[in-house]
Amino acid sequence: MSTRYGAPEVVAVRDVAAPEPGEDELLIRVDATTVNRTDCAYRAAHPFFVRSFTGLRRPRRTVLGTEFAGEVVGAGGAVDRFAVGDRVFGYCEGRFGAHAELLVVQQDSMVATVPEGIDQASAAAASEGSHYAASTIRRAGVRPGDRVLVNGATGAIGSAAVQLLAAMGADVTAVCHREHVELVRGLGASRVIALEDEEVTRGSQRFEVVIDAVGKSTFWRCRRILAPNGVYTSTELGPGWQNLPLALLGLARRSGRRVVFAPPDEGRPMIERIREQLATGELRPVIDRSYPLERIVDAYRYVERGQKLGSVIIAVRPDALRLDAGQAEAGDEPRA
Repeated sequence: MSTRYGAPEVVAVRDVAAPEPGEDELLIRVDATTVNRTDCAYRAAHPFFVRSFTGLRRPRRTVLGTEFAGEVVGAGGAVDRFAVGDRVFGYCEGRFGAHAELLVVQQDSMVATVPEGIDQASAAAASEGSHYAASTIRRAGVRPGDRVLVNGATGAIGSAAVQLLAAMGADVTAVCHREHVELVRGLGASRVIALEDEEVTRGSQRFEVVIDAVGKSTFWRCRRILAPNGVYTSTELGPGWQNLPLALLGLARRSGRRVVFAPPDEGRPMIERIREQLATGELRPVIDRSYPLERIVDAYRYVERGQKLGSVIIAVRPDALRLDAGQAEAGDEPRA
């Protein structure tokens, strides 16, 4: 938990009162959660405007955590979609609370049962990146056969985007570091560019859509590789928050291209779609490494280095995760 904004060191593991479920709520014993870019932004209150959601001077929600997988251990009297003993996973941005042993969520929020054959670590890593990726793909208007560039293809959002795009029949070109080319190719990219070897914005290929999944490029740099009427979209606001006016005011349209800034789609339909994608194998979350809950500060430090592959797992109940074949410990090779 953290009672003030700041660096990873503001987070401490403490005993707090157990939450109690309301009439339409589930009490979940958390097996695994993640530390992701969303958690880092809220913990540090960066950008500053997040304080309008979380508290101006200090955080109103002291226990962060947005992704989770666990077991239902209690339920309110009005709950009719889940039962005690169900394995569940989901996403709880806004309410937060997943960085804990017990979590309360509404039954009609972004929570679903874990598909048979999916381990708890993979389920915990399934929702944040994929729902941002799916929202971006939808709002950019990607169609089967479109040429799509994914910049930052090894993060949680980028790795999910590559898989979802490939599954829908898009022609995916992905950009990543040289050492991760084979990993990204295995996610379904038609072509993978090592950023050490080629500057894609200077190439001759044109794309209907450019997805900047790490926010390290800009529309102006990517404009020349966009096809006529092409779309640039980023998971970040961009330097000087430029993506907002470019998208909202249509300032990029003068060039025949446009910028789309995509707030995420959330709710039951989204989490049920993610569940189906997990069940069919369309989505296979990439896991970088795991840390025990007691080392969550180390996990924050690692994520903020900006070099993680996919997701970083927090093993809240390590015994539950040891039953999952291939669970990676901190420092091991990533898996997908």
